[in-house]
Amino acid sequence: MKKTAIASTLATLILGAASMSAAQAGSHSMGACLITKTDTNPFFVKMKEGAEKKAEELGIKLKSYAGKVDGDSESQVAAIETCIADGAKGILITASDTKGIVPAVQQARDAGLLVIALDTPLEPIDSADATFATDNFLAGELIGKWAAATLGDEAKNAKIAMLDLAVSQPSVGVLRDQGFLQGFGIELGDPKKWGDEEDKRIIGNEVTAGNEEGGRKAMENLLTKDPEINVVYTINEPAAAGAYEALKAVDRQDDVLIVSVDGGCPGIANVKDGVIGATSQQYPLLMASKGIEAIAAWGKDGTKPENTEGKDFFDTGVSLVTDKPAEGVESIDVEEGTERCWG
Repeated sequence: MKKTAIASTLATLILGAASMSAAQAGSHSMGACLITKTDTNPFFVKMKEGAEKKAEELGIKLKSYAGKVDGDSESQVAAIETCIADGAKGILITASDTKGIVPAVQQARDAGLLVIALDTPLEPIDSADATFATDNFLAGELIGKWAAATLGDEAKNAKIAMLDLAVSQPSVGVLRDQGFLQGFGIELGDPKKWGDEEDKRIIGNEVTAGNEEGGRKAMENLLTKDPEINVVYTINEPAAAGAYEALKAVDRQDDVLIVSVDGGCPGIANVKDGVIGATSQQYPLLMASKGIEAIAAWGKDGTKPENTEGKDFFDTGVSLVTDKPAEGVESIDVEEGTERCWG
């Protein structure tokens, strides 16, 4: 009897300890990582806000990492390695080097993590489990069409400055650049890279690192090639702001069309103030929140996100924002753009 009672007590204790361990394990939140190009660009700040809000809502422990500057791929690789070591269930990444990051991404996938590219597709695009992004080619095409329609017959005499992202030509930069040129009516060379077009209206390509200082320097360089530039394509709105300052320094700010992509609240304010003529608005908060939802689903039952029908990525949408609508180019005005900026 005594032995039976002791055995029964031990069994109860063991079962209790097991139940406690299971409860403690269940209380531990699922881990996820967000890796952006920088933590200073307003676009990525908003992306981080969206990820944090959704992670808190779903009880996911989120860790965020960023490159020191746009183009800092080494820091992103180190962040991926840290996420693997931490046992995260998934990674959301906006890659600086869309080709060079692929081996590290594959390492994460091999370790069982879901990897989702945000905004910037990897090369090839299926190097990630999924991509949540704007149709970046369409974003460029919209501002190209708007610029050509705004100039009308004078589009044939345009002198165009191309302010790109980086010499490594990440996919997001190529897609926006090539979309703009096609929208403007310029014949493309190899659509998988920029800078090989033969149209004499293109004065040149300069890189900006996607920031204001880079935009100013790039614009100054191109103005030395041709001081009569009258159309400026910019990879994003910080670069556009820098280009405007360079034009203002030579009193050309009022007779040059500047177009851009992002649609952040500061960028929309610049459209309202006439700094930017039109911009294509993206929705990074939506990209990030959908990405966190996908990691949660993956951690729960191994479900992977599906692409938008007819596309090889999940399309989070794009809208042209301008207060000077052009015939044949669908757009929303600044008031609506302000209401929607980075939702």
